[in-house]
Amino acid sequence: MSQAELGLSVEELRQLVREFARREIAPHVRQWDQDSQAPPEVFAQLGAMGLLGLLVPQEYGGAGLTYRHAIAAIEELAAVEPGIALSVAAHNSLCTGHILAFGSEAQKRQWLPALASGQTLGAWALTEPESGSDAASLRTRAKRVPGGWLLNGAKAFTTHASVAEVAVVMARSREVSGPQGISAFIVPLSQPGVVRGKKEDKLGMRTSDTASLLLEDCWVGEEALLGQEGDGYAQAMAVLEGGRVGIAALALGIARAALEAALAYAKVRKQFNLPLTAFEGIRFKLADMITQLDAARLLTEKAANLKDQGLPCMRWAAEAKLFASELAVWAAEEAIQIFGGYGYTRDYPVEKLWRDAKLCTIGEGTSEVMRLIISKELIASGT
Repeated sequence: MSQAELGLSVEELRQLVREFARREIAPHVRQWDQDSQAPPEVFAQLGAMGLLGLLVPQEYGGAGLTYRHAIAAIEELAAVEPGIALSVAAHNSLCTGHILAFGSEAQKRQWLPALASGQTLGAWALTEPESGSDAASLRTRAKRVPGGWLLNGAKAFTTHASVAEVAVVMARSREVSGPQGISAFIVPLSQPGVVRGKKEDKLGMRTSDTASLLLEDCWVGEEALLGQEGDGYAQAMAVLEGGRVGIAALALGIARAALEAALAYAKVRKQFNLPLTAFEGIRFKLADMITQLDAARLLTEKAANLKDQGLPCMRWAAEAKLFASELAVWAAEEAIQIFGGYGYTRDYPVEKLWRDAKLCTIGEGTSEVMRLIISKELIASGT
C-alpha cells in the first residue's frame, strides 16, 4: 500500500479490496478450489496492497490501520474466496499479531517488516493431534540447552505450515501440567529439525494451506522466546481473541455472498410462471438471512471497536464468532435450498460457500468453546 493509501477510510479500503477481489480472484475461484491452492502471486499482490500488515504500525512496515479496517478487508475477500480471506486473517491475527503483541523490540524489527509486506508468510502452531480445544494439554516440548532451546513435538491443522517461512510455536518448557508450563517461540521453518508434514485435503477453504509440522531436535536461540517463559498459553488466548474477530468477519463475507447469490437467483428463477421472489416461503428465507446478517455485523463491529480501543472483548469476540459462523453455515444451506437441485452442483457458487462456511464453526475455537467462554463471562459479570 502506498503512503497515499495509508489514510484510507474503512469504506475506501472496503471498495479497494472489493474491486481487487472481483477483478483478480473471482475469475479463478473454481479452478483454485479444485487445485486446492492459490498461486503465490496472489499473496504478493495482497502484500503490496498492505493487506498482510493491516494492523502492523507503519514504523514496522505495516499499514497501521484498525480492526475496523481489517474486518472490512476480510469480509470483502471472503465474499469472493473465503480460503484467501482465511489466510489473510490468520496471517494478520495469529503469527504477525502474536509477535506484534508480545515480541521484544528486536523481534518486532526482525520479523514484522517481512511479514507485513508479504515477503514472509507466517504460521501459528498451537493445535496438536491430541490437543485441540484442550490446548493446555499440548505435548510439544521445549528443553533449555546452552544458548537456546530444543523443540520436539508435532503440530496439526496449522495454517500455512507448507508455505510459511516462520511460525510462532507453543511448547511446554516446564514439566508441569496445564497452561503454566507453556511458552511461545519464534521458529524459522528453514531451521534444521523442522519437517513439514502432510497437507490436508480439506472439505472447504481449500485455497488456504493447512498442514502438520514436526519438530525433531529443532534448535532455536534464546532470542526466539516470546515474552517470559511460561506465558505462552496466556499469550495464545489473548491472540485468539483478535483472531476470532477476524473469523467473524470471514463468516460475514460468506453469509453475505450466500444471500446475494440466493437473491439474484430467486429474482430470475421461475416456478408456476412466477419468480421465486413471489413466494412467501422464499421471501421469508431472504428476510431471515438479511436480518441475521445485520445482527452478526453489529456484533462483529462491536468487538472490533473494543479491540481498537484496547478494551477487553473476550465475550464480544466469542459472541461475534459464534453467531456469525453459525449464520454462515445456515445461510449457505438456505441458499442451496433456494437454488434447489442446481444448488447441489458445482455449476453454482452456493455449494462451495457451504463447504467453506463449516470451518468457521471449528477454527480458532469451536462453537462449543465459544459458548463456554460466553457463559463463563456472563456468570462472572452478571450481565
